[in-house]
Amino acid sequence: MAGQPRSLFRWREIPGSIWALGLVSLFMDLSSEMIHALLPLYLVTVLGASTLTVGIIEGIAEATASITKIFSGALSDYLGKRKWLAAFGYGLAAVTKPVFPMASSVGWLVAARFVDRIGKGIREAPRDALIADLTPNDLRGGAFGLRQSLDTIGAVLGPLLAVVFMAAFADNFTIVFWIAVVPAFISVAVIVFGVREPARPPGARSARLPLSWSKLGGLGPAFWLVVGVAAIFMLARFSEAFLLLRAQSVGMPLAIVPAVMVVMNIVYTVSAWPAGALSDRIGRYGVLAVGFVLLIAADLVLAFGNSALTVMIGVALWGLHMGLTQGLLAALVADTAPPELRGTSFGLYSLVSGVAMLAASVVAGALWDAAGPSAAFLAGAAFTAIALAALPVARWRATAITSQSSAASPPA
Repeated sequence: MAGQPRSLFRWREIPGSIWALGLVSLFMDLSSEMIHALLPLYLVTVLGASTLTVGIIEGIAEATASITKIFSGALSDYLGKRKWLAAFGYGLAAVTKPVFPMASSVGWLVAARFVDRIGKGIREAPRDALIADLTPNDLRGGAFGLRQSLDTIGAVLGPLLAVVFMAAFADNFTIVFWIAVVPAFISVAVIVFGVREPARPPGARSARLPLSWSKLGGLGPAFWLVVGVAAIFMLARFSEAFLLLRAQSVGMPLAIVPAVMVVMNIVYTVSAWPAGALSDRIGRYGVLAVGFVLLIAADLVLAFGNSALTVMIGVALWGLHMGLTQGLLAALVADTAPPELRGTSFGLYSLVSGVAMLAASVVAGALWDAAGPSAAFLAGAAFTAIALAALPVARWRATAITSQSSAASPPA
């Protein structure tokens, strides 16, 4: 009825292909997190790797994905097609999953993780650009939040099932890794048969050389401000593998440690969609600032807490910060990027973020080995505080740029 307030979530207005992409993410994350919730423990306790090695592996894996994203995003802009590139990336990740239960050395696991992350790099920029293509501007935060929430349902179920199967099969890592293969191939089937790509709008501008200097220069200062703040923030966002190791360091039983990821991702799941929908109503920067504050709180709790309870509180705060930041940063990229360069923009954003995460993971691993877990989490809190201080400047500059652009535009 006219005059009635709209629902916060407006779920009926979100295109069906967005829901399908969320399910694709759900099944792939279910598979990946069943493996990744156990992989750091497997590397350290079974194969004898050091904590620094875990940090390097995780950092290189994520950086590999990020470097790949810039090329896949640009290719999707060049072709004007995104779905099949995303499907290829999901397929590549799926075929690497059987390597994890068959691997007999750190080298094999590094290779599988490396190829898996190439698949992630191929799929993510085209997928995120496809979400932006499919969604009206006033639903964009909610659409990214919805996909993130469905993604994290898989991230909840993955570690939870890892706990169940580790208990059921007497800590047999190999059996759990084999079970994780199945949902990866379901994910590929959903994107192939359940997602429809929108037709390219008539008269849409071409992006024949999306990585040329002239095209990159056309991305504009508002986009680069978003990327700059995200880069500082990602220096604080080292791999969640360190949450698992922190839980182990306070004496949690090996079979229960993956419950850390369950707690984190439950909180992430229930907060991501509301945060995105709220940002459509009140603006992105205020919600994002709250997320930064929550990460500082999480780092402090994890630095000084020495019990399973305090670790779980820190992990819950970590999950809440994820819900209030990850979808919003993606929505800000979509807000500030030209439509014909969305794939390239998401690729650049991911590249910068991934390089920052590589540095963060390596530094966190080195600090952990040299001075203990508190040093790693306190460094994370310090970098987050810097990003929080930069956020009002970025918001002010973005507003000024938008106002200048509007004033310079000729009247219709």
